[in-house]
This record gives sequence, structure tokens and C-alpha cells, in this order.
Amino acid sequence: MLKKNSKKIIENSKPLGWVLEPDAKTLMKLQGFDIPEFILTDSFERADKFLKKSPGPVVVKAVSRKILHKTEHNAVVTGILSSDHLKMEMTRLQKLDGCENILVEHMMNGLEIIIGAKNDFQFGPVILFGIGGTSVEIYNDTAVRMAPLKPSDVFSMVESLTAKQIISGYRGKEGVNMEVLTSLMVNFSYLIMDLENDTESIDLNPVICTNDRCIIADARILLHRDTLVS
Repeated sequence: MLKKNSKKIIENSKPLGWVLEPDAKTLMKLQGFDIPEFILTDSFERADKFLKKSPGPVVVKAVSRKILHKTEHNAVVTGILSSDHLKMEMTRLQKLDGCENILVEHMMNGLEIIIGAKNDFQFGPVILFGIGGTSVEIYNDTAVRMAPLKPSDVFSMVESLTAKQIISGYRGKEGVNMEVLTSLMVNFSYLIMDLENDTESIDLNPVICTNDRCIIADARILLHRDTLVS
């Protein structure tokens, strides 16, 4: 069931037509999904304090109402470990078109997958799953099922991928925790049904999966045109 504050995020985003990443991640957290720890700030001092307390490198992203696809605008920087690097990149990002704040979050390591959803005109909500990250469009190794998903659907989707061995583990590498992944995908399929009248699509890419977690590292929610406020 959609939480009250999740509904508020959707309503407040309608004039823009899509949900800014910090709000999308907050919505995901409200719905019980795993996201990286992050702060939203325009202060280098606050960002630097977050970096120094981080267990590893951080990612910084420009948050702008004019930038939907951040990679196309070089608005994402990964692997930041030093204060000097952080300051340099924050200064650059803050000059990007419409940049209002900087999202600073813990950088997660693991297998990158994509979980997406689209409200199809004919079939209703459908769920997409595959190998994620920036290479998703190159490999095009994905599976699609109608919502809501059952646990057996998730296993079937994994088995249909060419890269299924990467998910199950190979050459001594640990695979993805299928119990955690299945729970995420089943619950996500119910979320997209709850949002069917409001959203056009949702992309969780990448979701970083390990042997114990599946963490939503990026989330993009496009709102349905018929619901937009003029």
C-alpha cells in the first residue's frame, strides 16, 4: 500500500512531470526498499563531513529540474575519496544548468542490475529486469513480465537471461541473494500497481546486488502525462 508521504511526493512532483532523485529515493525508502545513505546539500563543509564519516568512497550528483538524464550531462561523479576531489567536483556540478543541490551518497559495490516498470496501454503495468548500469542498452539482456510478480516469476526472469550465471555466481564469485532480490522485485511490482494511475515509468538503475543486499543506487520516476498539473 502506498504510504501517505509517498503520495505527497508524487503530488508535489506533478508540476515538473517527473520525480527528482532525492525524492524518488525517499519514496523508495518509505516503501521499505534499501537505498544508500545520502545527504542533500549545497554546502561543501557538510558534504565533506559526510565523506569523512563514510566507510568508503562517495558518489556526488547534481540535482536539477532541468537535468533528467544525469549521465548525458556529466552530472554524476563516482569514487570520491578526498576532500580536494569532492570540492573540485561540487564546484563544477553547481555550475550545471539549474543545479539546486548536490546529492552525496555512499558508493556501493556489487552486481549492477536494472529493475524497471512501465504502464503499457494494452497490458497494464509490466516489469523489466536485466543486467544494469550504463551498458544496459548495449547488451539488451532483459526479461519482461506482467505485474504483479510471484516469486516463481522472478526466478523465471533470471533464468531467461543470457548472463544468468553472473547473477547465480561463477568462477568463485558469490552470486546475488535471490531471497532479497525476489522480495524487492515482488514488492516493486505491487508498488507500480499502486502508482499505475500516476506514473508512466519507473527505472531503478542501477540496483547494486550482493550476497546480502539489493540497494537502489538510482531511481527515476516519470509521471503519467494525463496526471500532470498545467
